[in-house]
This record gives sequence, structure tokens and C-alpha cells, in this order.
Amino acid sequence: MSKEIYENPDLKKERQNCPFNKEEITHLLDGGKEKTIERKQLENYILSDEQLKDAVPMEYLSHADKYAEELRKACLLMHKLADSPAGQVPTLRALMGAGLGSAVLKEGNPLALHYVMFIPALMGQGTIDQQAKWLEKAYNLNMIGTYAQTELGHGTFLRGLETRATYDPKTQEFILESPSLTAYKWWPGSLGKTANYAVVMAQLYTKGKCEGTHPFMVQLRDEETHEPLPGILIGEIGPKLGMNTNDNGYLGFEKFRIPRDHLLMKHSQVLEDGTYVKPTNSKLSYATMVFVRVVVCQDMTTNLRKAVTIATRYSCVRRQSELKPGDREPQVMDYQAQQNKLLPPLAATFAFQLAADHLWNLYNTANNNIEQGDLELLPDLHGLSCALKALCSSEAANFVEVCRQSCGGHGYMSCSNFPRIYGQVTAAETYEGENTVLWLQVARYLVKTRKEKSGGLSVKYLIGEEKGPKTVDTTLEGIVKLYRRAAVGLVDVAIAELDKSGRKGEAPHDAWNHAAVYLIKAAQAHARLFVVESFVDSLKEGKLSTPVRTVLSQLCELFIIYWLLERSGDFFLCSNLTKQDLLLLNSKYVELLAAIRPQAVNLVDSFDLRDEVLNSPLGCWDGNVYQRLFDEAAKSPLNQSNVHESFHKYLKPLLKSNL
Repeated sequence: MSKEIYENPDLKKERQNCPFNKEEITHLLDGGKEKTIERKQLENYILSDEQLKDAVPMEYLSHADKYAEELRKACLLMHKLADSPAGQVPTLRALMGAGLGSAVLKEGNPLALHYVMFIPALMGQGTIDQQAKWLEKAYNLNMIGTYAQTELGHGTFLRGLETRATYDPKTQEFILESPSLTAYKWWPGSLGKTANYAVVMAQLYTKGKCEGTHPFMVQLRDEETHEPLPGILIGEIGPKLGMNTNDNGYLGFEKFRIPRDHLLMKHSQVLEDGTYVKPTNSKLSYATMVFVRVVVCQDMTTNLRKAVTIATRYSCVRRQSELKPGDREPQVMDYQAQQNKLLPPLAATFAFQLAADHLWNLYNTANNNIEQGDLELLPDLHGLSCALKALCSSEAANFVEVCRQSCGGHGYMSCSNFPRIYGQVTAAETYEGENTVLWLQVARYLVKTRKEKSGGLSVKYLIGEEKGPKTVDTTLEGIVKLYRRAAVGLVDVAIAELDKSGRKGEAPHDAWNHAAVYLIKAAQAHARLFVVESFVDSLKEGKLSTPVRTVLSQLCELFIIYWLLERSGDFFLCSNLTKQDLLLLNSKYVELLAAIRPQAVNLVDSFDLRDEVLNSPLGCWDGNVYQRLFDEAAKSPLNQSNVHESFHKYLKPLLKSNL
């Protein structure tokens, strides 16, 4: 007889009589039915391999053993690529992301930077001849690369990088040097012990002049022995808040020479005599960074989906206190306060996914245009990628922490997977551009557009003057108009502050610094407007069944009202929103919480996240939370014996000491 599959009765009840087709939402998020089939095939192919499963939880391994174990699995995954049912490219993309990849490589992927930044850098910055020389080796894993930009003393401020590459025309070589301790590369993933090559960003000096930062292809280690080459100082930077097997490292140079043609010369060149040939556009080198920021937005959405699924299922299994005296303890999800915690991040997963999809489409269009010499979309792409990366990472980090807290004490356990998820999302607030710096870059684009009345598609609302109605329309379209007016208004407030400083005689850079608070608020309003419009437009454009459109429209309305209520001061400042309007919106928000509550489990089920991907006893599909928590506790090394050896060494002597 087959063993009966357990399903928590509360979860089973939650799943009954679902009014919409969950698979339709799954297909929407995956990008179509075919993509869902492909994903499931890939998951079965990868997750059924016993060699890719952990013998013991990673938490109980040493730092070095964690790295070795994750590297073992990462290499095995690469060997499996050739036979993947989904093909190599889709498989790679899945394995490098926050979904399937993190189900196998829980602490981080030592090979991630090779695919996420090294290969894209060669493709985006290398000439045809340079790509022919290195790309095949990179794709075949005959070399493992990383991207070395951030330094111990400088990160987002690229012009401040200290690593030097000085051209020697006599030998036709560049001499790489780290002139100070702060010039050491610090943070590149895969650098510590894994990579033997790197694309290194360094200040290019030729004919006595600095031409700014440029990418150089550099061999770091011997291809046979893996020993660092003479003149290369390299190592790992140590444990971090999370992603501890990404193998982040440091790198210094002592007069290390590389051939002239190891400067990646797709956009700029140094001729044999040292003559520098400028790029046609200084922004062309941003392509690799923009690509990574687009990927970050997608990963933030995936991680948030995991956190929301875990917290939602647990909140429907967990029963707590008395809602009504004498009644059975209610599900925690039946408390409005819990709904207020979890339903906004649930809605945010859809909002961020749809916005990231729009950004991905823009990136592909812009990249194709750039290859044809058309750079028109580049400023808009750069501005949007900065804005959405900063918004998605900061909001995801906040929401993941709310999800953790919503699970009470159990959410604090490592096995809940919240610590690992939080470590991944909060890291994105600082890597690939620290968020505050990105906000200020976005603000510069907004101010320029507003003043010059010229800009890309995402900022066209700043070019035309939109007069608002005397009364506030609280329909979906009306609320979107409020967002637009707030975005315009906050840019105008920032410009007014800059002008005020200018009238006082302040230098432009001082005026900019003194207006930073206003500028950041304007940039954040711009990012929120893009997300809101993407959500609303996607529901208009998508071919959705009526039940799915209904529930997604509820989530959309809930989310944009939630954001408005959280930042009501901006809307009071920049529109004619009244106290009565705010009370009306608050009432509608509470109504939407109640309307969406019955479908919370069905909605997270539609994410179709396997238990191996969630990796949490709290979020398992069957809801067998307490047994799974106990099973996890049994794996602790401290529970392998009744009395630990430390008792006899330390505690027993203390107990006998008669202090």
C-alpha cells in the first residue's frame, strides 16, 4: 500500500474552492506555458540528483568546508549542463539565479561571477578578435573568470579607483600596480580561491596622461598549479553576513605586466605608440553593470517570493491566542495585523516581477540598438536600471524582514531560511552600486530632463505639464495620476532647493549635496511610479481570464494604496489629497486585505516553488511544520550524544568548585 501523503488540514481547507486557475498565474510569472514546462523539467533533472544534496546542513560546516562543498556541487552542475533537457543557456540562467541555483548552492555559487559578469564583460567590452581569443575558453570552462572593480577604499565612485595600468610603448605592455592598501581590489566574487582570470578595472595611463577607468583582461593564477602568478597578491576576504561561498576576494598588483591587446578595446583603444583613441560615447562601458542590475531586480523578486510563501503558509498553519473568547485559537493569518504585514509583500512580488520584465525588454532592445550604433535608449536604460535596482533591493530587504518577524521566534532559526534569504537581498543594497549613490544618479537624470524638457520614455511625464483635477479620483487610474503628480512635484521641490542654494552663491556641487534629501525622495518617487505604471499596464495588456484578472487587480490596487499610505506626506505636498481622501483610501485598503485574505495560500501556491527551493520547514507545501522543525533540530551535532565532552572539561569542574 502506498503511504498516505500528509497535508495540514488548515492548508488543505485554504486550497479548496480556489476561484482562479493557479497554473495561469504560474505561466504568467514564468513567461508562458512552455517556459513552465521547461522549468519543471529542469528542476526534476537537477533536484533529483543525489550528489547535489547536502549530507549535513551547511550551518554545521566550517568556513573552508562550506566553500569546498559548494564548489564540488557547482562543478558537478557544470558537468550536467551538456545533458540538460532545457538546453545550456536556459539552464545556466536558472542556475545562476535566486531560485533553482540557490536550492542547490545554498551559501552561494563560487562560479557565479564567471557567468554573471566575466563573460558579459568580454562580450560587451571586447573586440571581435578578443572575443574569438577568450570567449570559447570561457564558455568551455577552460578558464574561470571574475570581474574586479571595487577596491578596499573605493566602490561606486569609479573615478576614485586607484589601481593603475600604465602603458609602456617600449615593450607594448601595460604595467598594473596597486599604489596603496586602499587600491587593492576587494569584494569580487570567485576571486578568493576560484578564478584564474579577471576583467580588472584600472586607471589607464598613457603618454603621461590618465584616460580614466578601463577594463583589462588579466591572468591571475597558473592554469596548471593554480598558484598566483608573480606580482599577483590574492586571497579571500573572510566570512560575511551571507553568501559565504561566493568566494569574495582581494587582489593587489606589484608591477604586473600584461600585453597591450589585453586592454578590452571594443570602445576605446591604445595604439602601439601609446596614442589613446577615445570611445564614441563615454557611457558605452556601462553595459556590463546595467546587465547585472537588471538581473539583480529579477533575483530580488525571486527571493521575495520565497519569503512570502514561507510566511504565508506558516501563518495559515500557526494558531495563536484568542480572537473571540472561548473560541479555538485562530490562524495567525486571520488577524488583520498579520494580513497588513504579509499581503503588501505578496502584492509586491507581482509588481516587481512585471517591472523587471519591462526593464529586461528595454535592456534587450537598447543592447541591440547599441550594437547598431544607436545610443538613444542608453540614458533611459541607465536611469531605470539604477532606480529599479535600488528600489527592488531596498523594498525586498524590508519585506523579507517583515516576513521573518511575522513567523515569530521560529523565523529566527537558520533552518527557516530567512537568515539566508535576508543575507542575499540586503547584499544587493550595496553591491553593483550602493543604493544612495544610485538614487542620486537617477535624480541627476530627472533634474536634467525637467530643466531641458527632453528625455527618454520613462521620464516623459516630466516634460509635459499635467494639471490635476480639483478633487481626487480614488479609482485605480486616479491613484496612478496621484503618483505621477507626486513624482513631478518632488522633482520640482528638489530643483527649487537647488535654485535657492544657487541664489545664495553656493557652488553647484555644494548645492547638490545640500539638496540630497530632496533629490533622493524625487528619485524614489520616480521608481515607484515606474513600478505602479508597469503593474497597471500589464493588467490592461495581458490576456488574462476574468478570475485571474480580478485577483491580480485586487493585489495591484492594494499595493499602490499601501505605498501611498506609507508615503502620504509626499502626496499631500504635491497634490490636492485631503484628509478625507486619505481616510477613504485607508478604508479601501482594509477592504482589500479582507478580500485577498481567502486566496493568500492559493496565490503563493501559484508561484510553484518546490520545497527544495524554499528550503524551510515553515514553508513546506504539506504544512507539517512542527515535525519538520523537530527533525531539523535532531541534525545538530550537539544532539548526537546526551552529554557533550565540554561538560567534563569545563562545566563539571565549575559545578564542583564551590565558588
